[in-house]
Amino acid sequence: MAPFFLCLAAVGLRRELAKRDDFGSDRDMEQPDNSLEIAAHEKGYLRIAGVDEVGRGPLAGPVTAAAVVLDLAKLPEGLNDSKKLSAKKRAALAAEIWASAEVSLAEASVEEIDSINILRASHLAMERAVSALDPPPDYLLIDGNMIPRDLTIESEAVVKGDGKSVSIAAASIVAKEARDLLMVDLAQQFPGYGWERNAGYPSKQHREALVELGVTPHHRRSFKPVHKILYQE
Repeated sequence: MAPFFLCLAAVGLRRELAKRDDFGSDRDMEQPDNSLEIAAHEKGYLRIAGVDEVGRGPLAGPVTAAAVVLDLAKLPEGLNDSKKLSAKKRAALAAEIWASAEVSLAEASVEEIDSINILRASHLAMERAVSALDPPPDYLLIDGNMIPRDLTIESEAVVKGDGKSVSIAAASIVAKEARDLLMVDLAQQFPGYGWERNAGYPSKQHREALVELGVTPHHRRSFKPVHKILYQE
């Protein structure tokens, strides 16, 4: 009986290893590549910018967008959705992107978020980032399913684009790195909310601090947890 069970075990091991190999292959497939950029080049476009924003979900701080024109012959190694990278890797990649690509950053303020809503403010930040590139791009790869309404450049919306396009991934990295550093700076001015760790997102510490310490000038008053506290006050 023993050889029979050993044979079964071997079969099971081979199946498990095959699953792991498949999982690894799927994970590799999720890495962004330059296929969208190459397709745009083949259509005759020369300056292709990836555009992404960060900071829709936080209760505090601006929304930040980046536009990046990569040199496809000198791509930084390891580009990926910023949310899938460690802080150390993201910081290193952001420095590489700034050194090897054309980059612009822009924001929409807390006041603008409260005035025109977070979606429109996110698009406004994107529009500002694109307009800051000089010379301007002639094609845009934009993360998401919508193209900001005031962009006049030929554009393509890419759902989950930071996991598909290296240009959008690069934009997500520099935007997140810039916004996170800003929130660390603001955390020194307004301690207790944990912004140096939560970047303004509604963590437990942040929500508790809102109740105990109150609302700061950097909180989004149109967001429900903040609005509720103001209404109670």
